[in-house]
Amino acid sequence: MYSIQKSPCSTGPLFITLLGILFFFLAGFCHAEERSEQFKEGISLLFQKDFKEKEKGIKNIAVSGDKRAKSILQALLAGKLYRVKKNNTLVYAKIKNSEADIIAVLSGETLGSVKKRKLKKISINNTLRNTIKDALAIINLTNPDPKLRKEAVNKLTVNLTPESSILLAELLLTEQDRDVREALTTAMGIADLRSPDSEVRLLAVNGFEGNLQPAVRNELSRLSAEEENTAVRNKVESVLSSIEMKTSFYRFVETLFFGLSLGSVLVLAAIGLSITFGVIGVINMAHGELIMLGAYTTYVIQQLLPDSIGTALFLSIPAAFVVSGLTGIVIERSVIRFLYGRPLETLLATFGISLVLQQAVRSIFSPLNRSVASPAWMSGSIQINPILSLTTNRIVILIFSLLVFAGLYLILKKSSIGLQVRAVSQNRKMARVMGIRAARVDALTFGLGSGIAGIAGVALSQLTNVGPNLGQAYIIDSFMVIVFGGVGNLWGTLISGLSLGVANKFLEPWVGAVLAKILILVFIILFIQRRPQGLFPQKGRAAG
Repeated sequence: MYSIQKSPCSTGPLFITLLGILFFFLAGFCHAEERSEQFKEGISLLFQKDFKEKEKGIKNIAVSGDKRAKSILQALLAGKLYRVKKNNTLVYAKIKNSEADIIAVLSGETLGSVKKRKLKKISINNTLRNTIKDALAIINLTNPDPKLRKEAVNKLTVNLTPESSILLAELLLTEQDRDVREALTTAMGIADLRSPDSEVRLLAVNGFEGNLQPAVRNELSRLSAEEENTAVRNKVESVLSSIEMKTSFYRFVETLFFGLSLGSVLVLAAIGLSITFGVIGVINMAHGELIMLGAYTTYVIQQLLPDSIGTALFLSIPAAFVVSGLTGIVIERSVIRFLYGRPLETLLATFGISLVLQQAVRSIFSPLNRSVASPAWMSGSIQINPILSLTTNRIVILIFSLLVFAGLYLILKKSSIGLQVRAVSQNRKMARVMGIRAARVDALTFGLGSGIAGIAGVALSQLTNVGPNLGQAYIIDSFMVIVFGGVGNLWGTLISGLSLGVANKFLEPWVGAVLAKILILVFIILFIQRRPQGLFPQKGRAAG
């Protein structure tokens, strides 16, 4: 047996420690009680007719820390928050004609269906909508996801108040994520720009050198117009100038990216036509419809695999190549083979085929446009900075077009069929003498070009809706690309497609989309007057 002997010296500190622990829990309990009362008061204020009272209620709910606060405010913003007229029970309501399915807000209990007339909607105005958005931002400040915390900080920074400044300053002391800390520091800097002390304002301006946040730029512009201190005003103008330079640079990069993205689409659309036009000399007016068939193939496969969009997209690439390629071979074997050497008849025949294909698609799928979903990894964008954002689907299509170009280049340069294609394109009679079956090469070449057009349709389905007229938007542009780059030259098609896409995007902000296309067309007409064979003319026997 062990006995515990108490000492007067040990009792005092132990008692003080226990008292401190008890005080801590009592303070926490009182604080929790206070927050609970704040939440209840906020709920009751939502029932008031006065919008100012409702605003006070929204703020109380937001700062109460109650786990139900976020869903309540989201429902209020979406217009789905009601009260039962009979007993003032606050409910979420899903309206179906004259009936409504309701769930109690506070208890989460499902209350079944009631007549719509028995409910009264909690009304809000535009001012309250902004208040709710700010309140939701305050709630998200403590969200475990750093992205949501950063978004919340940025939202509060746009309409920074003294109260939110204090709140953000407290959060800065405990925040660990680098991006969120940077956003909080920016908010604190904006708060310092409003300080009555000119030294504080000057120090804050120095900290914003090269900052691209829109809220910073707006606040510096305001300060430049209102600042009375010469040193601060001069520094503000200097910082604004540096921000403008960086903004202009990133705007240029963004336009260049969109130009390359458009150019990659033009390359995909034109590269198949470049092969058929360059090797067998056929002006294929049905090329746009072969692109359309590839897009519809993507749509059909996605309907067969609705739960596996990514897999459907990957399967669509070989499927579209086969469908459009076989269609091209059928067209060549049944029509075009009888019209070689007669370009006008070939043009008219392929134009007629394009109309037939369009009508066939209308009869099978209807004239309405069809939407093709993009997989999650192609959705959204990559935010480089507040000015520059690159859309993921366009990045993927740009890389995809380069891969298609590289694959086609290797086929034509390294494979036996590529060797035969080049032999026929350079000297058809000599190729026949050497034992090459020119008719077979013509069919395979037309099929290859048509298959590439189908792959272009897969890419276009991720950028726009699929419809019977999809290909018509790209056939003229495709001819412009191959004429400008040089007929039958793959490198010419790549360079001219990317160049025309970039030129188009840089002209659009100045003259508009339609006039930009007209100016590019005029440029190409003038260019081929001086250089009829394009940027990269064929050499040797192929030039003849």
